[in-house]
Amino acid sequence: VGVGALGAQRPAFAGTHPNPLPQAEEVELALRLGLRLVRGMREGAALRISAARAQAPFRDLDDLVHRANLDRPTLDLLAEAGALRGLAGHRHRARWQSAGTEKQLPLFAGTQAREERRIAIPPPSAFENTHTDYATVGLTLDAHPVSLVRRQLRERRYRRSNEIAALDNGRHARFAGLVLLRQRPQTASGVTFMTLEDEAGMVNVVVWAQLAERQRRVFLESRLLGIEGRLECEQGVRHLIARRLEDLTPLLSGLSTVSRDFH
Repeated sequence: VGVGALGAQRPAFAGTHPNPLPQAEEVELALRLGLRLVRGMREGAALRISAARAQAPFRDLDDLVHRANLDRPTLDLLAEAGALRGLAGHRHRARWQSAGTEKQLPLFAGTQAREERRIAIPPPSAFENTHTDYATVGLTLDAHPVSLVRRQLRERRYRRSNEIAALDNGRHARFAGLVLLRQRPQTASGVTFMTLEDEAGMVNVVVWAQLAERQRRVFLESRLLGIEGRLECEQGVRHLIARRLEDLTPLLSGLSTVSRDFH
């Protein structure tokens, strides 16, 4: 992952710079996130990691801690953000290992590694990974939050965005997604345009002023929003004209997402 060797097997923190640039020479493709995205991460620590990593890849957590001169709180932040997967494995194992990176006497060197091999540390669930990603970084490169509640949405007859895209003009449709944007142009006579996203793509939604006022709390506060309405296709542009809104945020179990509203 982030601060380890290049060529991570999953999208990961580069750790080679607080704001890394794409590196075309790498064989493995990965979306590389800057360490500045880790909430609570100090710039000085990120710069020390960058400088040390530029000299040579980190061998393990102890090597990272000593060469970048990291304290325990900083290492805990990296473990919680999933930035240590390349060095320590999944989040739970990284947290366990970060607790044992204090300077050890030579007599006890290697004791922790042998102890860990005897302890089976279960990996976090997909929901736990996504939940923690949003809490620590504000986004996720793993499972989309909506995909984790797809079964519940199916039970409520909500379609995926790619299914909405295949429907004909005028069809009744139900769609649920994360609210990315609420926008109310000054010339749009009180209409609000919304953009919702699920694991398959985005859907544009039109909410008329009367509906927005009638369901004001749901309209303004929902982070996972269900839309029931009619599909309108004009000149290649698709909108779902909302007739009813449903707040599905409780399905996210506290996962924190942010929309851009009325910009």
